[in-house]
Amino acid sequence: MLEKLQEMMKESGAHLEGHFLLTSGNHSSDYMQCALLLRFPRYAAFAGEALAEKVRRYSPDIIASPALGGLIIGHEVARALDVPFIFCERREGEMLLSRFPFPEGKRVVVIEDVVTTGVSSGEVGNVLERGGATWVGTGAVIDRSGGKSTLPHAPESLWKVAFPLWKPEECPLCAKSLPLVKPGSRTKASS
Repeated sequence: MLEKLQEMMKESGAHLEGHFLLTSGNHSSDYMQCALLLRFPRYAAFAGEALAEKVRRYSPDIIASPALGGLIIGHEVARALDVPFIFCERREGEMLLSRFPFPEGKRVVVIEDVVTTGVSSGEVGNVLERGGATWVGTGAVIDRSGGKSTLPHAPESLWKVAFPLWKPEECPLCAKSLPLVKPGSRTKASS
């Protein structure tokens, strides 16, 4: 399964290799953008079914995701489990459940595309718990947290990755004068 996912990530352009400027300011030789994978329904269905098998043991009554990144994969996981799907969205800096009734008394699994720090997934889980749900687990296509997420439990994932990160002044790719790209823009970034 992992090999197939890795192949899909490459084919879809979701796993890029090069020299990247990350939001943190650090540099990396690898960048993942699951939206590029999930834009293909066949790949989204594959990832959703595989992730559903990982979180099935939590017996969720409902799947919830943070908008925007978790929408497609959350829906695919819910479809594979045949349970309802809801999402929270950020408004004026605060994560809110505004389009759906609270799943009070329900077991919820939060699904995200990529977990790095766990902040967005954690905000969704906390919003739902305050509304009376029980947050029983979290899942993601990619876990980049290195076991250091802010989540109260380790996320289930299809691929745990730990790419090297460097401060700009310590970056070996800068030393080789490789072009620096800010992900998402595909343009050269200034350092």
